[in-house]
Amino acid sequence: MYFQRSTPNLPTSKDPTTGRTALYDLHLQHGAKMVPFGGYSMPVSYDDLSVGESHAWTREKASVFDVGHMVQYHVEGPGAEAFLESLTPAGLKDLAPGSSTLSALLHPVTGGIVDDCVITRVENGPKHLFYVVLNAGCRDKDYKFLSAALEKWEHTMNPVVQLHHLQANGEPYGLIALQGPMSAEILASALASSCKVDVTKWYFGNSKHITVNLPSGESLPIVAARGGYTGEDGFELSIHPSQTVAVTEMLLESAGKEKLRLAGLGARDSLRLEAGMCLYGHDLDDTTTPVEAGLGWIIPKHRRTKEGSGFNGAETVIPQLTPTSKGGAGVQRRRVGLTVEGAPAREGVQVVDEQGEEVGRVTSGCPSPTMKKNIAMAYVSNGLHKAGTELGVVVRGRRRRAVVTKMPFVPSKYFKLAVSPA
Repeated sequence: MYFQRSTPNLPTSKDPTTGRTALYDLHLQHGAKMVPFGGYSMPVSYDDLSVGESHAWTREKASVFDVGHMVQYHVEGPGAEAFLESLTPAGLKDLAPGSSTLSALLHPVTGGIVDDCVITRVENGPKHLFYVVLNAGCRDKDYKFLSAALEKWEHTMNPVVQLHHLQANGEPYGLIALQGPMSAEILASALASSCKVDVTKWYFGNSKHITVNLPSGESLPIVAARGGYTGEDGFELSIHPSQTVAVTEMLLESAGKEKLRLAGLGARDSLRLEAGMCLYGHDLDDTTTPVEAGLGWIIPKHRRTKEGSGFNGAETVIPQLTPTSKGGAGVQRRRVGLTVEGAPAREGVQVVDEQGEEVGRVTSGCPSPTMKKNIAMAYVSNGLHKAGTELGVVVRGRRRRAVVTKMPFVPSKYFKLAVSPA
């Protein structure tokens, strides 16, 4: 039994220099304001649109986000499914080829979240291949965590597992997110004539291999997943490093500025907060379990039993799914959404009850461009998590009214298969 690992030339948190994605020069050509993020120099905004305007543009038309700083892995081999199920609560046995699921790498015993991730089954065999996307800021610790787990796996009688960074000639694959209501129309018009994918029958959470038209001819195969981080319909495209720039430029030029613009981290953050999406290192961390984070839904029914669990931290996480009132362990805190009056409540702000006692902390917050209100995420004491509960936040020494609000704040517009009424 053995494992294999491949390490690309990626920046680490100890690296004094800042990495650049394949689109770095393109960002500068479009007037990007660059900032350090996740070990890379990334665009926060562009000259043509303010952050608020870019946010609205994505909701109304379509935007391209560079997410090439994120880490893409291939996990393969006859032991790949069991290996990933030992580290995450995902129900991969039921995941069909081309289907994806949101999940989380968990610490043993505590069930704390090492990182959130998206796992896609690429094929059942012969490679038994999975595609896993992890966060840029967790690059070092994720690799150490996975390597340690593979070392342990190797010293048992478990089947072969191989872990590879997705790369070519030492360069990581590009990753872009095409997001917004016009994204399907834009991608469909860019598909090569030999690509027979029907976008109208391609649903949220599914991946397909596509090719697109480039000035040089048909592109190399692209793995495209329908989904994203904005709450809008869209696609995330994993592109061969030699063609990342060409594919992005082609999409921008073929759609035109009246439909498609580049968007940066500023709009991405406000969009994801309106969509109720977590940001690791802020709304999730090593001390937070999926149940505390309101992510109990990522644990399918068959993995909640003693026979079906077998994942890191199951002894902590599974009892938390049942509240103390029903004989379970429950949780002491819950992630909630807040709408806030007055000044916005940013990360670290105290959440207080009517008596002024601290009952939680804000983990993310900003003015909502869509709602024209201040919104936030916070962890609050269990029992104060129900929608409509009135609390307070202490901003610059003043208590301001905050109301627990269901998430997503803005309804999601994912392209899902309609379910017929019974």
